[in-house]
Amino acid sequence: MRPFLAFIISCFLAPALVGQVIVHPKAHAHNDYEHATPLFEALAAGFTSIEADVHLVNGELYVSHNAPRLGTAKTLKELYLGPLQKRIKENGGQVYPNYAPPIYLMIDIKTESEATYQVLKAQLADYQEILTHWNDGTVHQGALLVFLSGNRPVETVMKEKMRWVAIDGRPDELDKDYPTELMPVISDRYGKILGWKGEGPIPEKELFKLQALAQQANRQGKKLRFWASPENEAVWQVLIANGIGLIGTDQLGRLSKFLAKP
Repeated sequence: MRPFLAFIISCFLAPALVGQVIVHPKAHAHNDYEHATPLFEALAAGFTSIEADVHLVNGELYVSHNAPRLGTAKTLKELYLGPLQKRIKENGGQVYPNYAPPIYLMIDIKTESEATYQVLKAQLADYQEILTHWNDGTVHQGALLVFLSGNRPVETVMKEKMRWVAIDGRPDELDKDYPTELMPVISDRYGKILGWKGEGPIPEKELFKLQALAQQANRQGKKLRFWASPENEAVWQVLIANGIGLIGTDQLGRLSKFLAKP
C-alpha cells in the first residue's frame, strides 16, 4: 500500500513542484526505469540526463535492463516519450520552466543495433516537435535531445540528412574529432579509467589520467560520463573539480542533495 501511495503522490506532486526544483546540469539518472516512478523521480530531483535501456520485441521497444517480460514491461513511448511530450507542452516548450537547454534522454540499445534503430527512428518522428534534430546539417533545438548508447548504429546515424538522435561516444573516438552535434557525450566504465574508490586522496597518476581525458572532451565541447562509478561524495567531488560532464547515479536524492550544496 505504501509504495502505491508514494507512486500516486509523486505523479501529482512532481509536475506541480517543478518550479521549485533546483536543476542539475551534471546529474544523470542511471537505469532510471528501475525506480518506483520512472522519469518523475529524476525530474523531481532536477536531473537533466535520463537513461533508458530498450529491447526490440515483436516490432515494439520495451524498456528493461534484461529481456523484457511481455505483459508487464512498459514501452519507451509509455514511460518516456509520451510523458515528456505532455510535460513539455504544459511547461511552454521546456522540460523545466527555469531551464532552457535540452534535457538528455540516453537510449541504451540492448538488441541488434540496426533493426532497433529503425523502429526507434520511426517512433521519434512522431515526437519531432519536442526533439532536438538535424536537417541537412542545420540544428533545430528542441526540449529533448536523444542520444544512443549500447549497440550504437554509428555509421547509419552519421549518414542521415534528417537525424533525430546523437551518439554516445567512447574515449578512443575523441581522436576522430567527431562533431559535438553528432557525439555530445563521451562515456566509459569508471573502473576502466580509475581504480580509486574515494578512500583517501586520489593517486596522482589517476588524477592526471582523469584530467587529461576530461580536458580532451571539454576542448571538443563534449560531456565526459562514467558508468558504474562509486556512489561516493568524495568521488563526486573529485570528478566535478576535474571537469566531468555528467555524474551517473542510482541514488537520485543523494546526488541531488550533494549538487545543491554551495
